[in-house]
Amino acid sequence: MEQWIVLGVAMLATGAVAGVLAGLFGIGGGIVIVPVLETTLGFLGVDPAIRMHIAVGTSLATIIPTSMSSARAHYKRDSVDIEIVKRWAIFVLIGALLGAWIASLVHSRVLAIVFATLAFLVALKMLFMPGSRNLTDKVPTGPLVPVIPTAIGCFSSMMGIGGGTFSVMTLTLFNEPIHRAVGTAALFGLVISLPGALGFVMAGWGDPRIPAGSLGYVSLVGFACIAPATVLAAPIGAKIAHAFSAEKLNMLFGAFLVIASLRLFYRAFL
Repeated sequence: MEQWIVLGVAMLATGAVAGVLAGLFGIGGGIVIVPVLETTLGFLGVDPAIRMHIAVGTSLATIIPTSMSSARAHYKRDSVDIEIVKRWAIFVLIGALLGAWIASLVHSRVLAIVFATLAFLVALKMLFMPGSRNLTDKVPTGPLVPVIPTAIGCFSSMMGIGGGTFSVMTLTLFNEPIHRAVGTAALFGLVISLPGALGFVMAGWGDPRIPAGSLGYVSLVGFACIAPATVLAAPIGAKIAHAFSAEKLNMLFGAFLVIASLRLFYRAFL
């Protein structure tokens, strides 16, 4: 019993940290939740072959309410670009479904290296060249533009993250103000996490190796501990975000990307 109490407290703390990050940077918190869950499942003796499946699936499930809470908080502050959401949402969704399908065909190490490299390069730009010219003066339109949100949804789904990291990076490169990029990314997290979580439920349905209290590859115990904390903490992160200037928020997000990319490099080459 004491073991479960300690693990429950750890999950609540993880959810709180993930929620603050969701509100602060528009991310779903998967970068925090996945490694902690994977470690916790190992502590509980879950089969190593399905630990990451459960960690990613549960993380995507917790991102659903987190994204809703974070996006609502940013929307109240007029920091969600509804026009971009209208144009991009369907393509983000298609990409998420595509990513869920091809995830098993691509080695996760390759995905981690690609993501970490991209994140690190953009982080360097945000940290050391914040005033330099972006790729465009505004978010582009045109027949080839849907490739961008489709790629965001696809890569995010394959990696088990809410897409905020990719979305914020991309939107800021298109000269979208950092606060609106963060708020808009939070809403995209919902579009990515919902089909992703359902996919992991179906993929793990009937697997005899899953631990008690799971729905497919989604741990209902983990969800019950993490989700409430993330929902409560996300508005706090959004409030903190709006207390910073755009320049400082750019610097914070750049520092976050450096940490996230280095962690992925480490795990990929470990």
